[in-house]
Parts: sequence; structure tokens; C-alpha cells
Amino acid sequence: MVEPSWDANGLVPCVVQDADRGAVLMVAWMNAEALRLTRETGEVHFWSRSRKALWKKGETSGHTLALVELRIDCDADTLLVRARPAGPACHTGKPTCFYRLADGSEDDGIGAVTILERLDRILQARRDSATAEKSYTKSLLAAGMPKILAKIAEEHDELAAELPSGPDDKVIHEAADLLFHVMVGLTARGIPFERIEAELARRFGTSGHVEKASR
Repeated sequence: MVEPSWDANGLVPCVVQDADRGAVLMVAWMNAEALRLTRETGEVHFWSRSRKALWKKGETSGHTLALVELRIDCDADTLLVRARPAGPACHTGKPTCFYRLADGSEDDGIGAVTILERLDRILQARRDSATAEKSYTKSLLAAGMPKILAKIAEEHDELAAELPSGPDDKVIHEAADLLFHVMVGLTARGIPFERIEAELARRFGTSGHVEKASR
């Protein structure tokens, strides 16, 4: 296993990249222990130079980074961490820390993201998380496909009962419940939501997202 060339303080800079979109999310530092924890848990850890302490990304906000791949540059003095973020990577609430342009203007730096895409990324992060946090999604994924299928069937029946003449708010609520559980099922199967988008785009004769000029 290739190890980085640590600096005089036993640290190495880490560039964090969105594994699905390619956007650079943030830059932080790791020491040997942070790197070990990242590899062992699948959750990205760093070393805080100001607090002089280890920290797991998202340990307070919930906006964790699920490790996909670790790369090391040609001089072995910088790490590239490819990850799937569960929420904004920046403490400001922006998707990336690099949302400011040199001319002073701002851009989210990652492109428009629909709520379904954000949900897809959160579901993947929950599925891939090695931590033992308690959540409905985590328990549903752990229970396996029979439980997920039962929930999809249940939500389908509830939507079907409301759709003909139920109040709009109730129809919207049940439709959201059904869509959520379908996406949990796709996550359990390892099918990313972007493949569903691509199929819809194929059927309707569009390339890429209907609402986005580029991806």
C-alpha cells in the first residue's frame, strides 16, 4: 500500500472530490491516524490544525463524506479523496467550498442539483456508511429487499386510495412516501438515480437533464 510523504508536522493535504460529479468540494489535512480511520471506516476523517484534533467530516452536521477511492499524486505529497457527500461539503451550507470566483462573483461550483439527486446521494451515503448511526433509512436497507418491497407495496396502496379524490396535500404526502421507498429500493440494488434520469431522457428525446444545460 502506497503511503504519502508526510510533512514535518506529520500531515498531508487532501483534495476532496465529488466521486459522481467530479467537482472539487474542499481541501483539508490528514495525519496517519486520520488516513487509517478513513480507510477502515469508509467515512472521511481529517486532522484539524487549529484544534489539533482528529475530526470526522459531518460528525456534528451529519454532512458526512462516504469514501469511494483514495488516490495519491506523483510526488506522494498530496491525497485525492473521492467521496460521496451526504449534504453540503462547506460549513457555509454551499455544496462546495469553492463557490467564489476570482472576480468576486459566486457560483455554487457544482451545478444545479435536484432534490431527488440530493436524496439519492444521501441514500447512497447511508448505505455505504460503516458507522452504526440509527436512522429509518439505515434500518430499512439493513432489513433487505423483502422489507423494502413490503413498504413500496404499502405506500402504493395508500397513494392509490388517495389519488382519485383525496385532498391534494394527502396525495402529495403519499406520492412522496412512495417515491422515497422506490429510491431506497434502487439504492439497495445499487442503481443510481441518474440512470433513471437517463432512461427518461431517452424516452422523451432529450440528452441529459431537461432542466440543465450541462452536467
